[in-house]
Amino acid sequence: MAVRGVRGATTANENTRVDILNATSELLHEIVDRNDISIDDIAYVLFTTTADLNAEFPAAAAREIGWGNVALMCGHEMSVPGALSRCIRVMLLINTRKSAEDIENVYLRDAIGLRDRPSS
Repeated sequence: MAVRGVRGATTANENTRVDILNATSELLHEIVDRNDISIDDIAYVLFTTTADLNAEFPAAAAREIGWGNVALMCGHEMSVPGALSRCIRVMLLINTRKSAEDIENVYLRDAIGLRDRPSS
């Protein structure tokens, strides 16, 4: 079994606890559903937010949906001029038999275009 990374991002409507938890929960459910992930196969989850989101830890959403035994960590994303605001990013490391090509990264709300964004 391999360890693979699954990426995702979304945006919160406002810098409120409720908006951060709702956006994060929606993203985590989509990632799990699209990749058929069992919670027991999640090794680690790293959340980052842009500096304008600080009303709640995104990891709290994972705890609320039952990820009590998963290792979780939060941090702030780099502050890059012109970057998407109110953005929540996540990286899950999972144990899986899927190939890297079979992993579906998930981008929701205003973060949909992040994957296709050209690098400078």
